[in-house]
Amino acid sequence: MVSFKTKIYKLEHLSGHYLDVPSTMVKKIGAFGKQRFICTVDKTMTWKCGLVAHKAGAAYILLNKKQMQTGVFNVGQQVNVSLKKDSSEYGMDVPKELSEVFKQDPEGKKRFDALAPGKRRYIIYYVNQVKSSELRIERAVRLINNVKRLPEGKETFAGILTK
Repeated sequence: MVSFKTKIYKLEHLSGHYLDVPSTMVKKIGAFGKQRFICTVDKTMTWKCGLVAHKAGAAYILLNKKQMQTGVFNVGQQVNVSLKKDSSEYGMDVPKELSEVFKQDPEGKKRFDALAPGKRRYIIYYVNQVKSSELRIERAVRLINNVKRLPEGKETFAGILTK
């Protein structure tokens, strides 16, 4: 685990915010891309994340609008951050509805596992976005069926999300 102080910045090229991860911390962590982390800010808010390459060996961690509001964060605010390597299978918590689809559809699970990590995380995220268990089931079934319908290795986000 590494801990450091940083500030919250506004993304210039997208709407959103980020935590700057200095190059010295990136070197200590030693990972980009495939490694996922559990990020804790000011010991009050924790979530799973990845590092996005930034300038001169540094990186950043995205903060969405909900995180900014929940943490009552502001641009320029200094915060204490700790990063711990995430050893979970997908880098996100899999909703029980999606797990159940995997149990009932071994071919769907196999195709899901063959996807790039970012596509797997996006499916998990997309299923998790609805509050209703019934809607999570519908989304999980639809997305896994879409993955199975697409040619292996040619799965696109647009194809996966097709209604």
